[in-house]
Amino acid sequence: MIPKTMKLYEYEAKEIFAKYGVKIPPGKLALSPQEVRKIAEEIGKPVVLKAQVTVAGRGKAGGIKVAKSPQEAEELAKQMFGMNIKGLTVRKIYVTEYVEVEREMYLSLIIDRASRRYLFLASPIGGVDIEEIAKREPEKIKRVYVDPFEGLKDFHIRGIVSWLGVKAGTQQWEQAAGIVKAMYKAMTELEAELVESNPLAVTKSGDVIPLDARIIIDDNALYKHPDLEKAYEEDPRDVTEFERYAQRIGFNYVELDGDIGIIGNGAGLTMSTMDLVYHYGGRPANFLDIGGGASREVVKEALKVLLRHPRVKVIFINIFGGITRADEVAAGVEGALNELGNAGKKIIVRMKGTNEELGRQMLAKIGVPLYESAEEAAQKAVELARI
Repeated sequence: MIPKTMKLYEYEAKEIFAKYGVKIPPGKLALSPQEVRKIAEEIGKPVVLKAQVTVAGRGKAGGIKVAKSPQEAEELAKQMFGMNIKGLTVRKIYVTEYVEVEREMYLSLIIDRASRRYLFLASPIGGVDIEEIAKREPEKIKRVYVDPFEGLKDFHIRGIVSWLGVKAGTQQWEQAAGIVKAMYKAMTELEAELVESNPLAVTKSGDVIPLDARIIIDDNALYKHPDLEKAYEEDPRDVTEFERYAQRIGFNYVELDGDIGIIGNGAGLTMSTMDLVYHYGGRPANFLDIGGGASREVVKEALKVLLRHPRVKVIFINIFGGITRADEVAAGVEGALNELGNAGKKIIVRMKGTNEELGRQMLAKIGVPLYESAEEAAQKAVELARI
């Protein structure tokens, strides 16, 4: 299963910003603690170690550290390499010069599909998610729409930069205006879905620079950018270890952030199963579609993925069998439990269709409860996850 977007690492996004004339702090990519130390020695100042994963919230997860010396940088890097951040393993660290910050701002560019225009979101408050700003101080967010047929105009730039609180006629104004232009250029030339800097900072030395940068590109446009396409082929970056394993086995799996594992047969049924879990107040940990006619081996491997998943508390299997036989599903569940045990997780099954009674008997023998309705099963799964 190929994702619909390509998320660039921070260092890749900053390289694009720099290409468009934006000043960024000196930094290099490291693939080992020894390389981290060497880069820190080259910079010759305190450095920031930034884990290169394509999810938000790195800082809270321990993925951003400040080191005052090359030795400290190497020791911190030893702790960071291999750590897991929201299902992604840290294999790269971006080492940049530490910058003293006077204040932080937020600036992003997205596609507003309802109006079919580009939309800048700007706030003089940065360093937190835009959702938090919108909830806490919605009046702090300025929305500036840009018609793609007319392009970015000077009045757009003036409105954005002044809202950020940058004084006109200064070097900071020119730098901030340059960042707005660069973001728009990256958006249009790369056919991106998001270009963001959070925080966009005013440093104590008087510069306006992006301390962080994110770019997400529509994967349908990758063929136009061979360098990015090659980078994605070499490093899928936003695929978790569980998603990689699922791809090898041959079923569709997408990682989510909940604690109720979902297995269904068919994309529609799997999606509706997730909706039921949400409806009753639960949070799915994944989308896992074993497809039609799945064998006991496929069911076993799918269940093993969720039994091994550290965040999953309850596994909800929802099967509507036509070409998928209920006895094969039951045999797959039995096989997974024989290999791994239940790993402290509860398993809930709702199963209808071919050989249903035989499948029911097989599950009863191994102590796995079978529910008549998907609604009842979803409610039970949510209840058990809360316990």
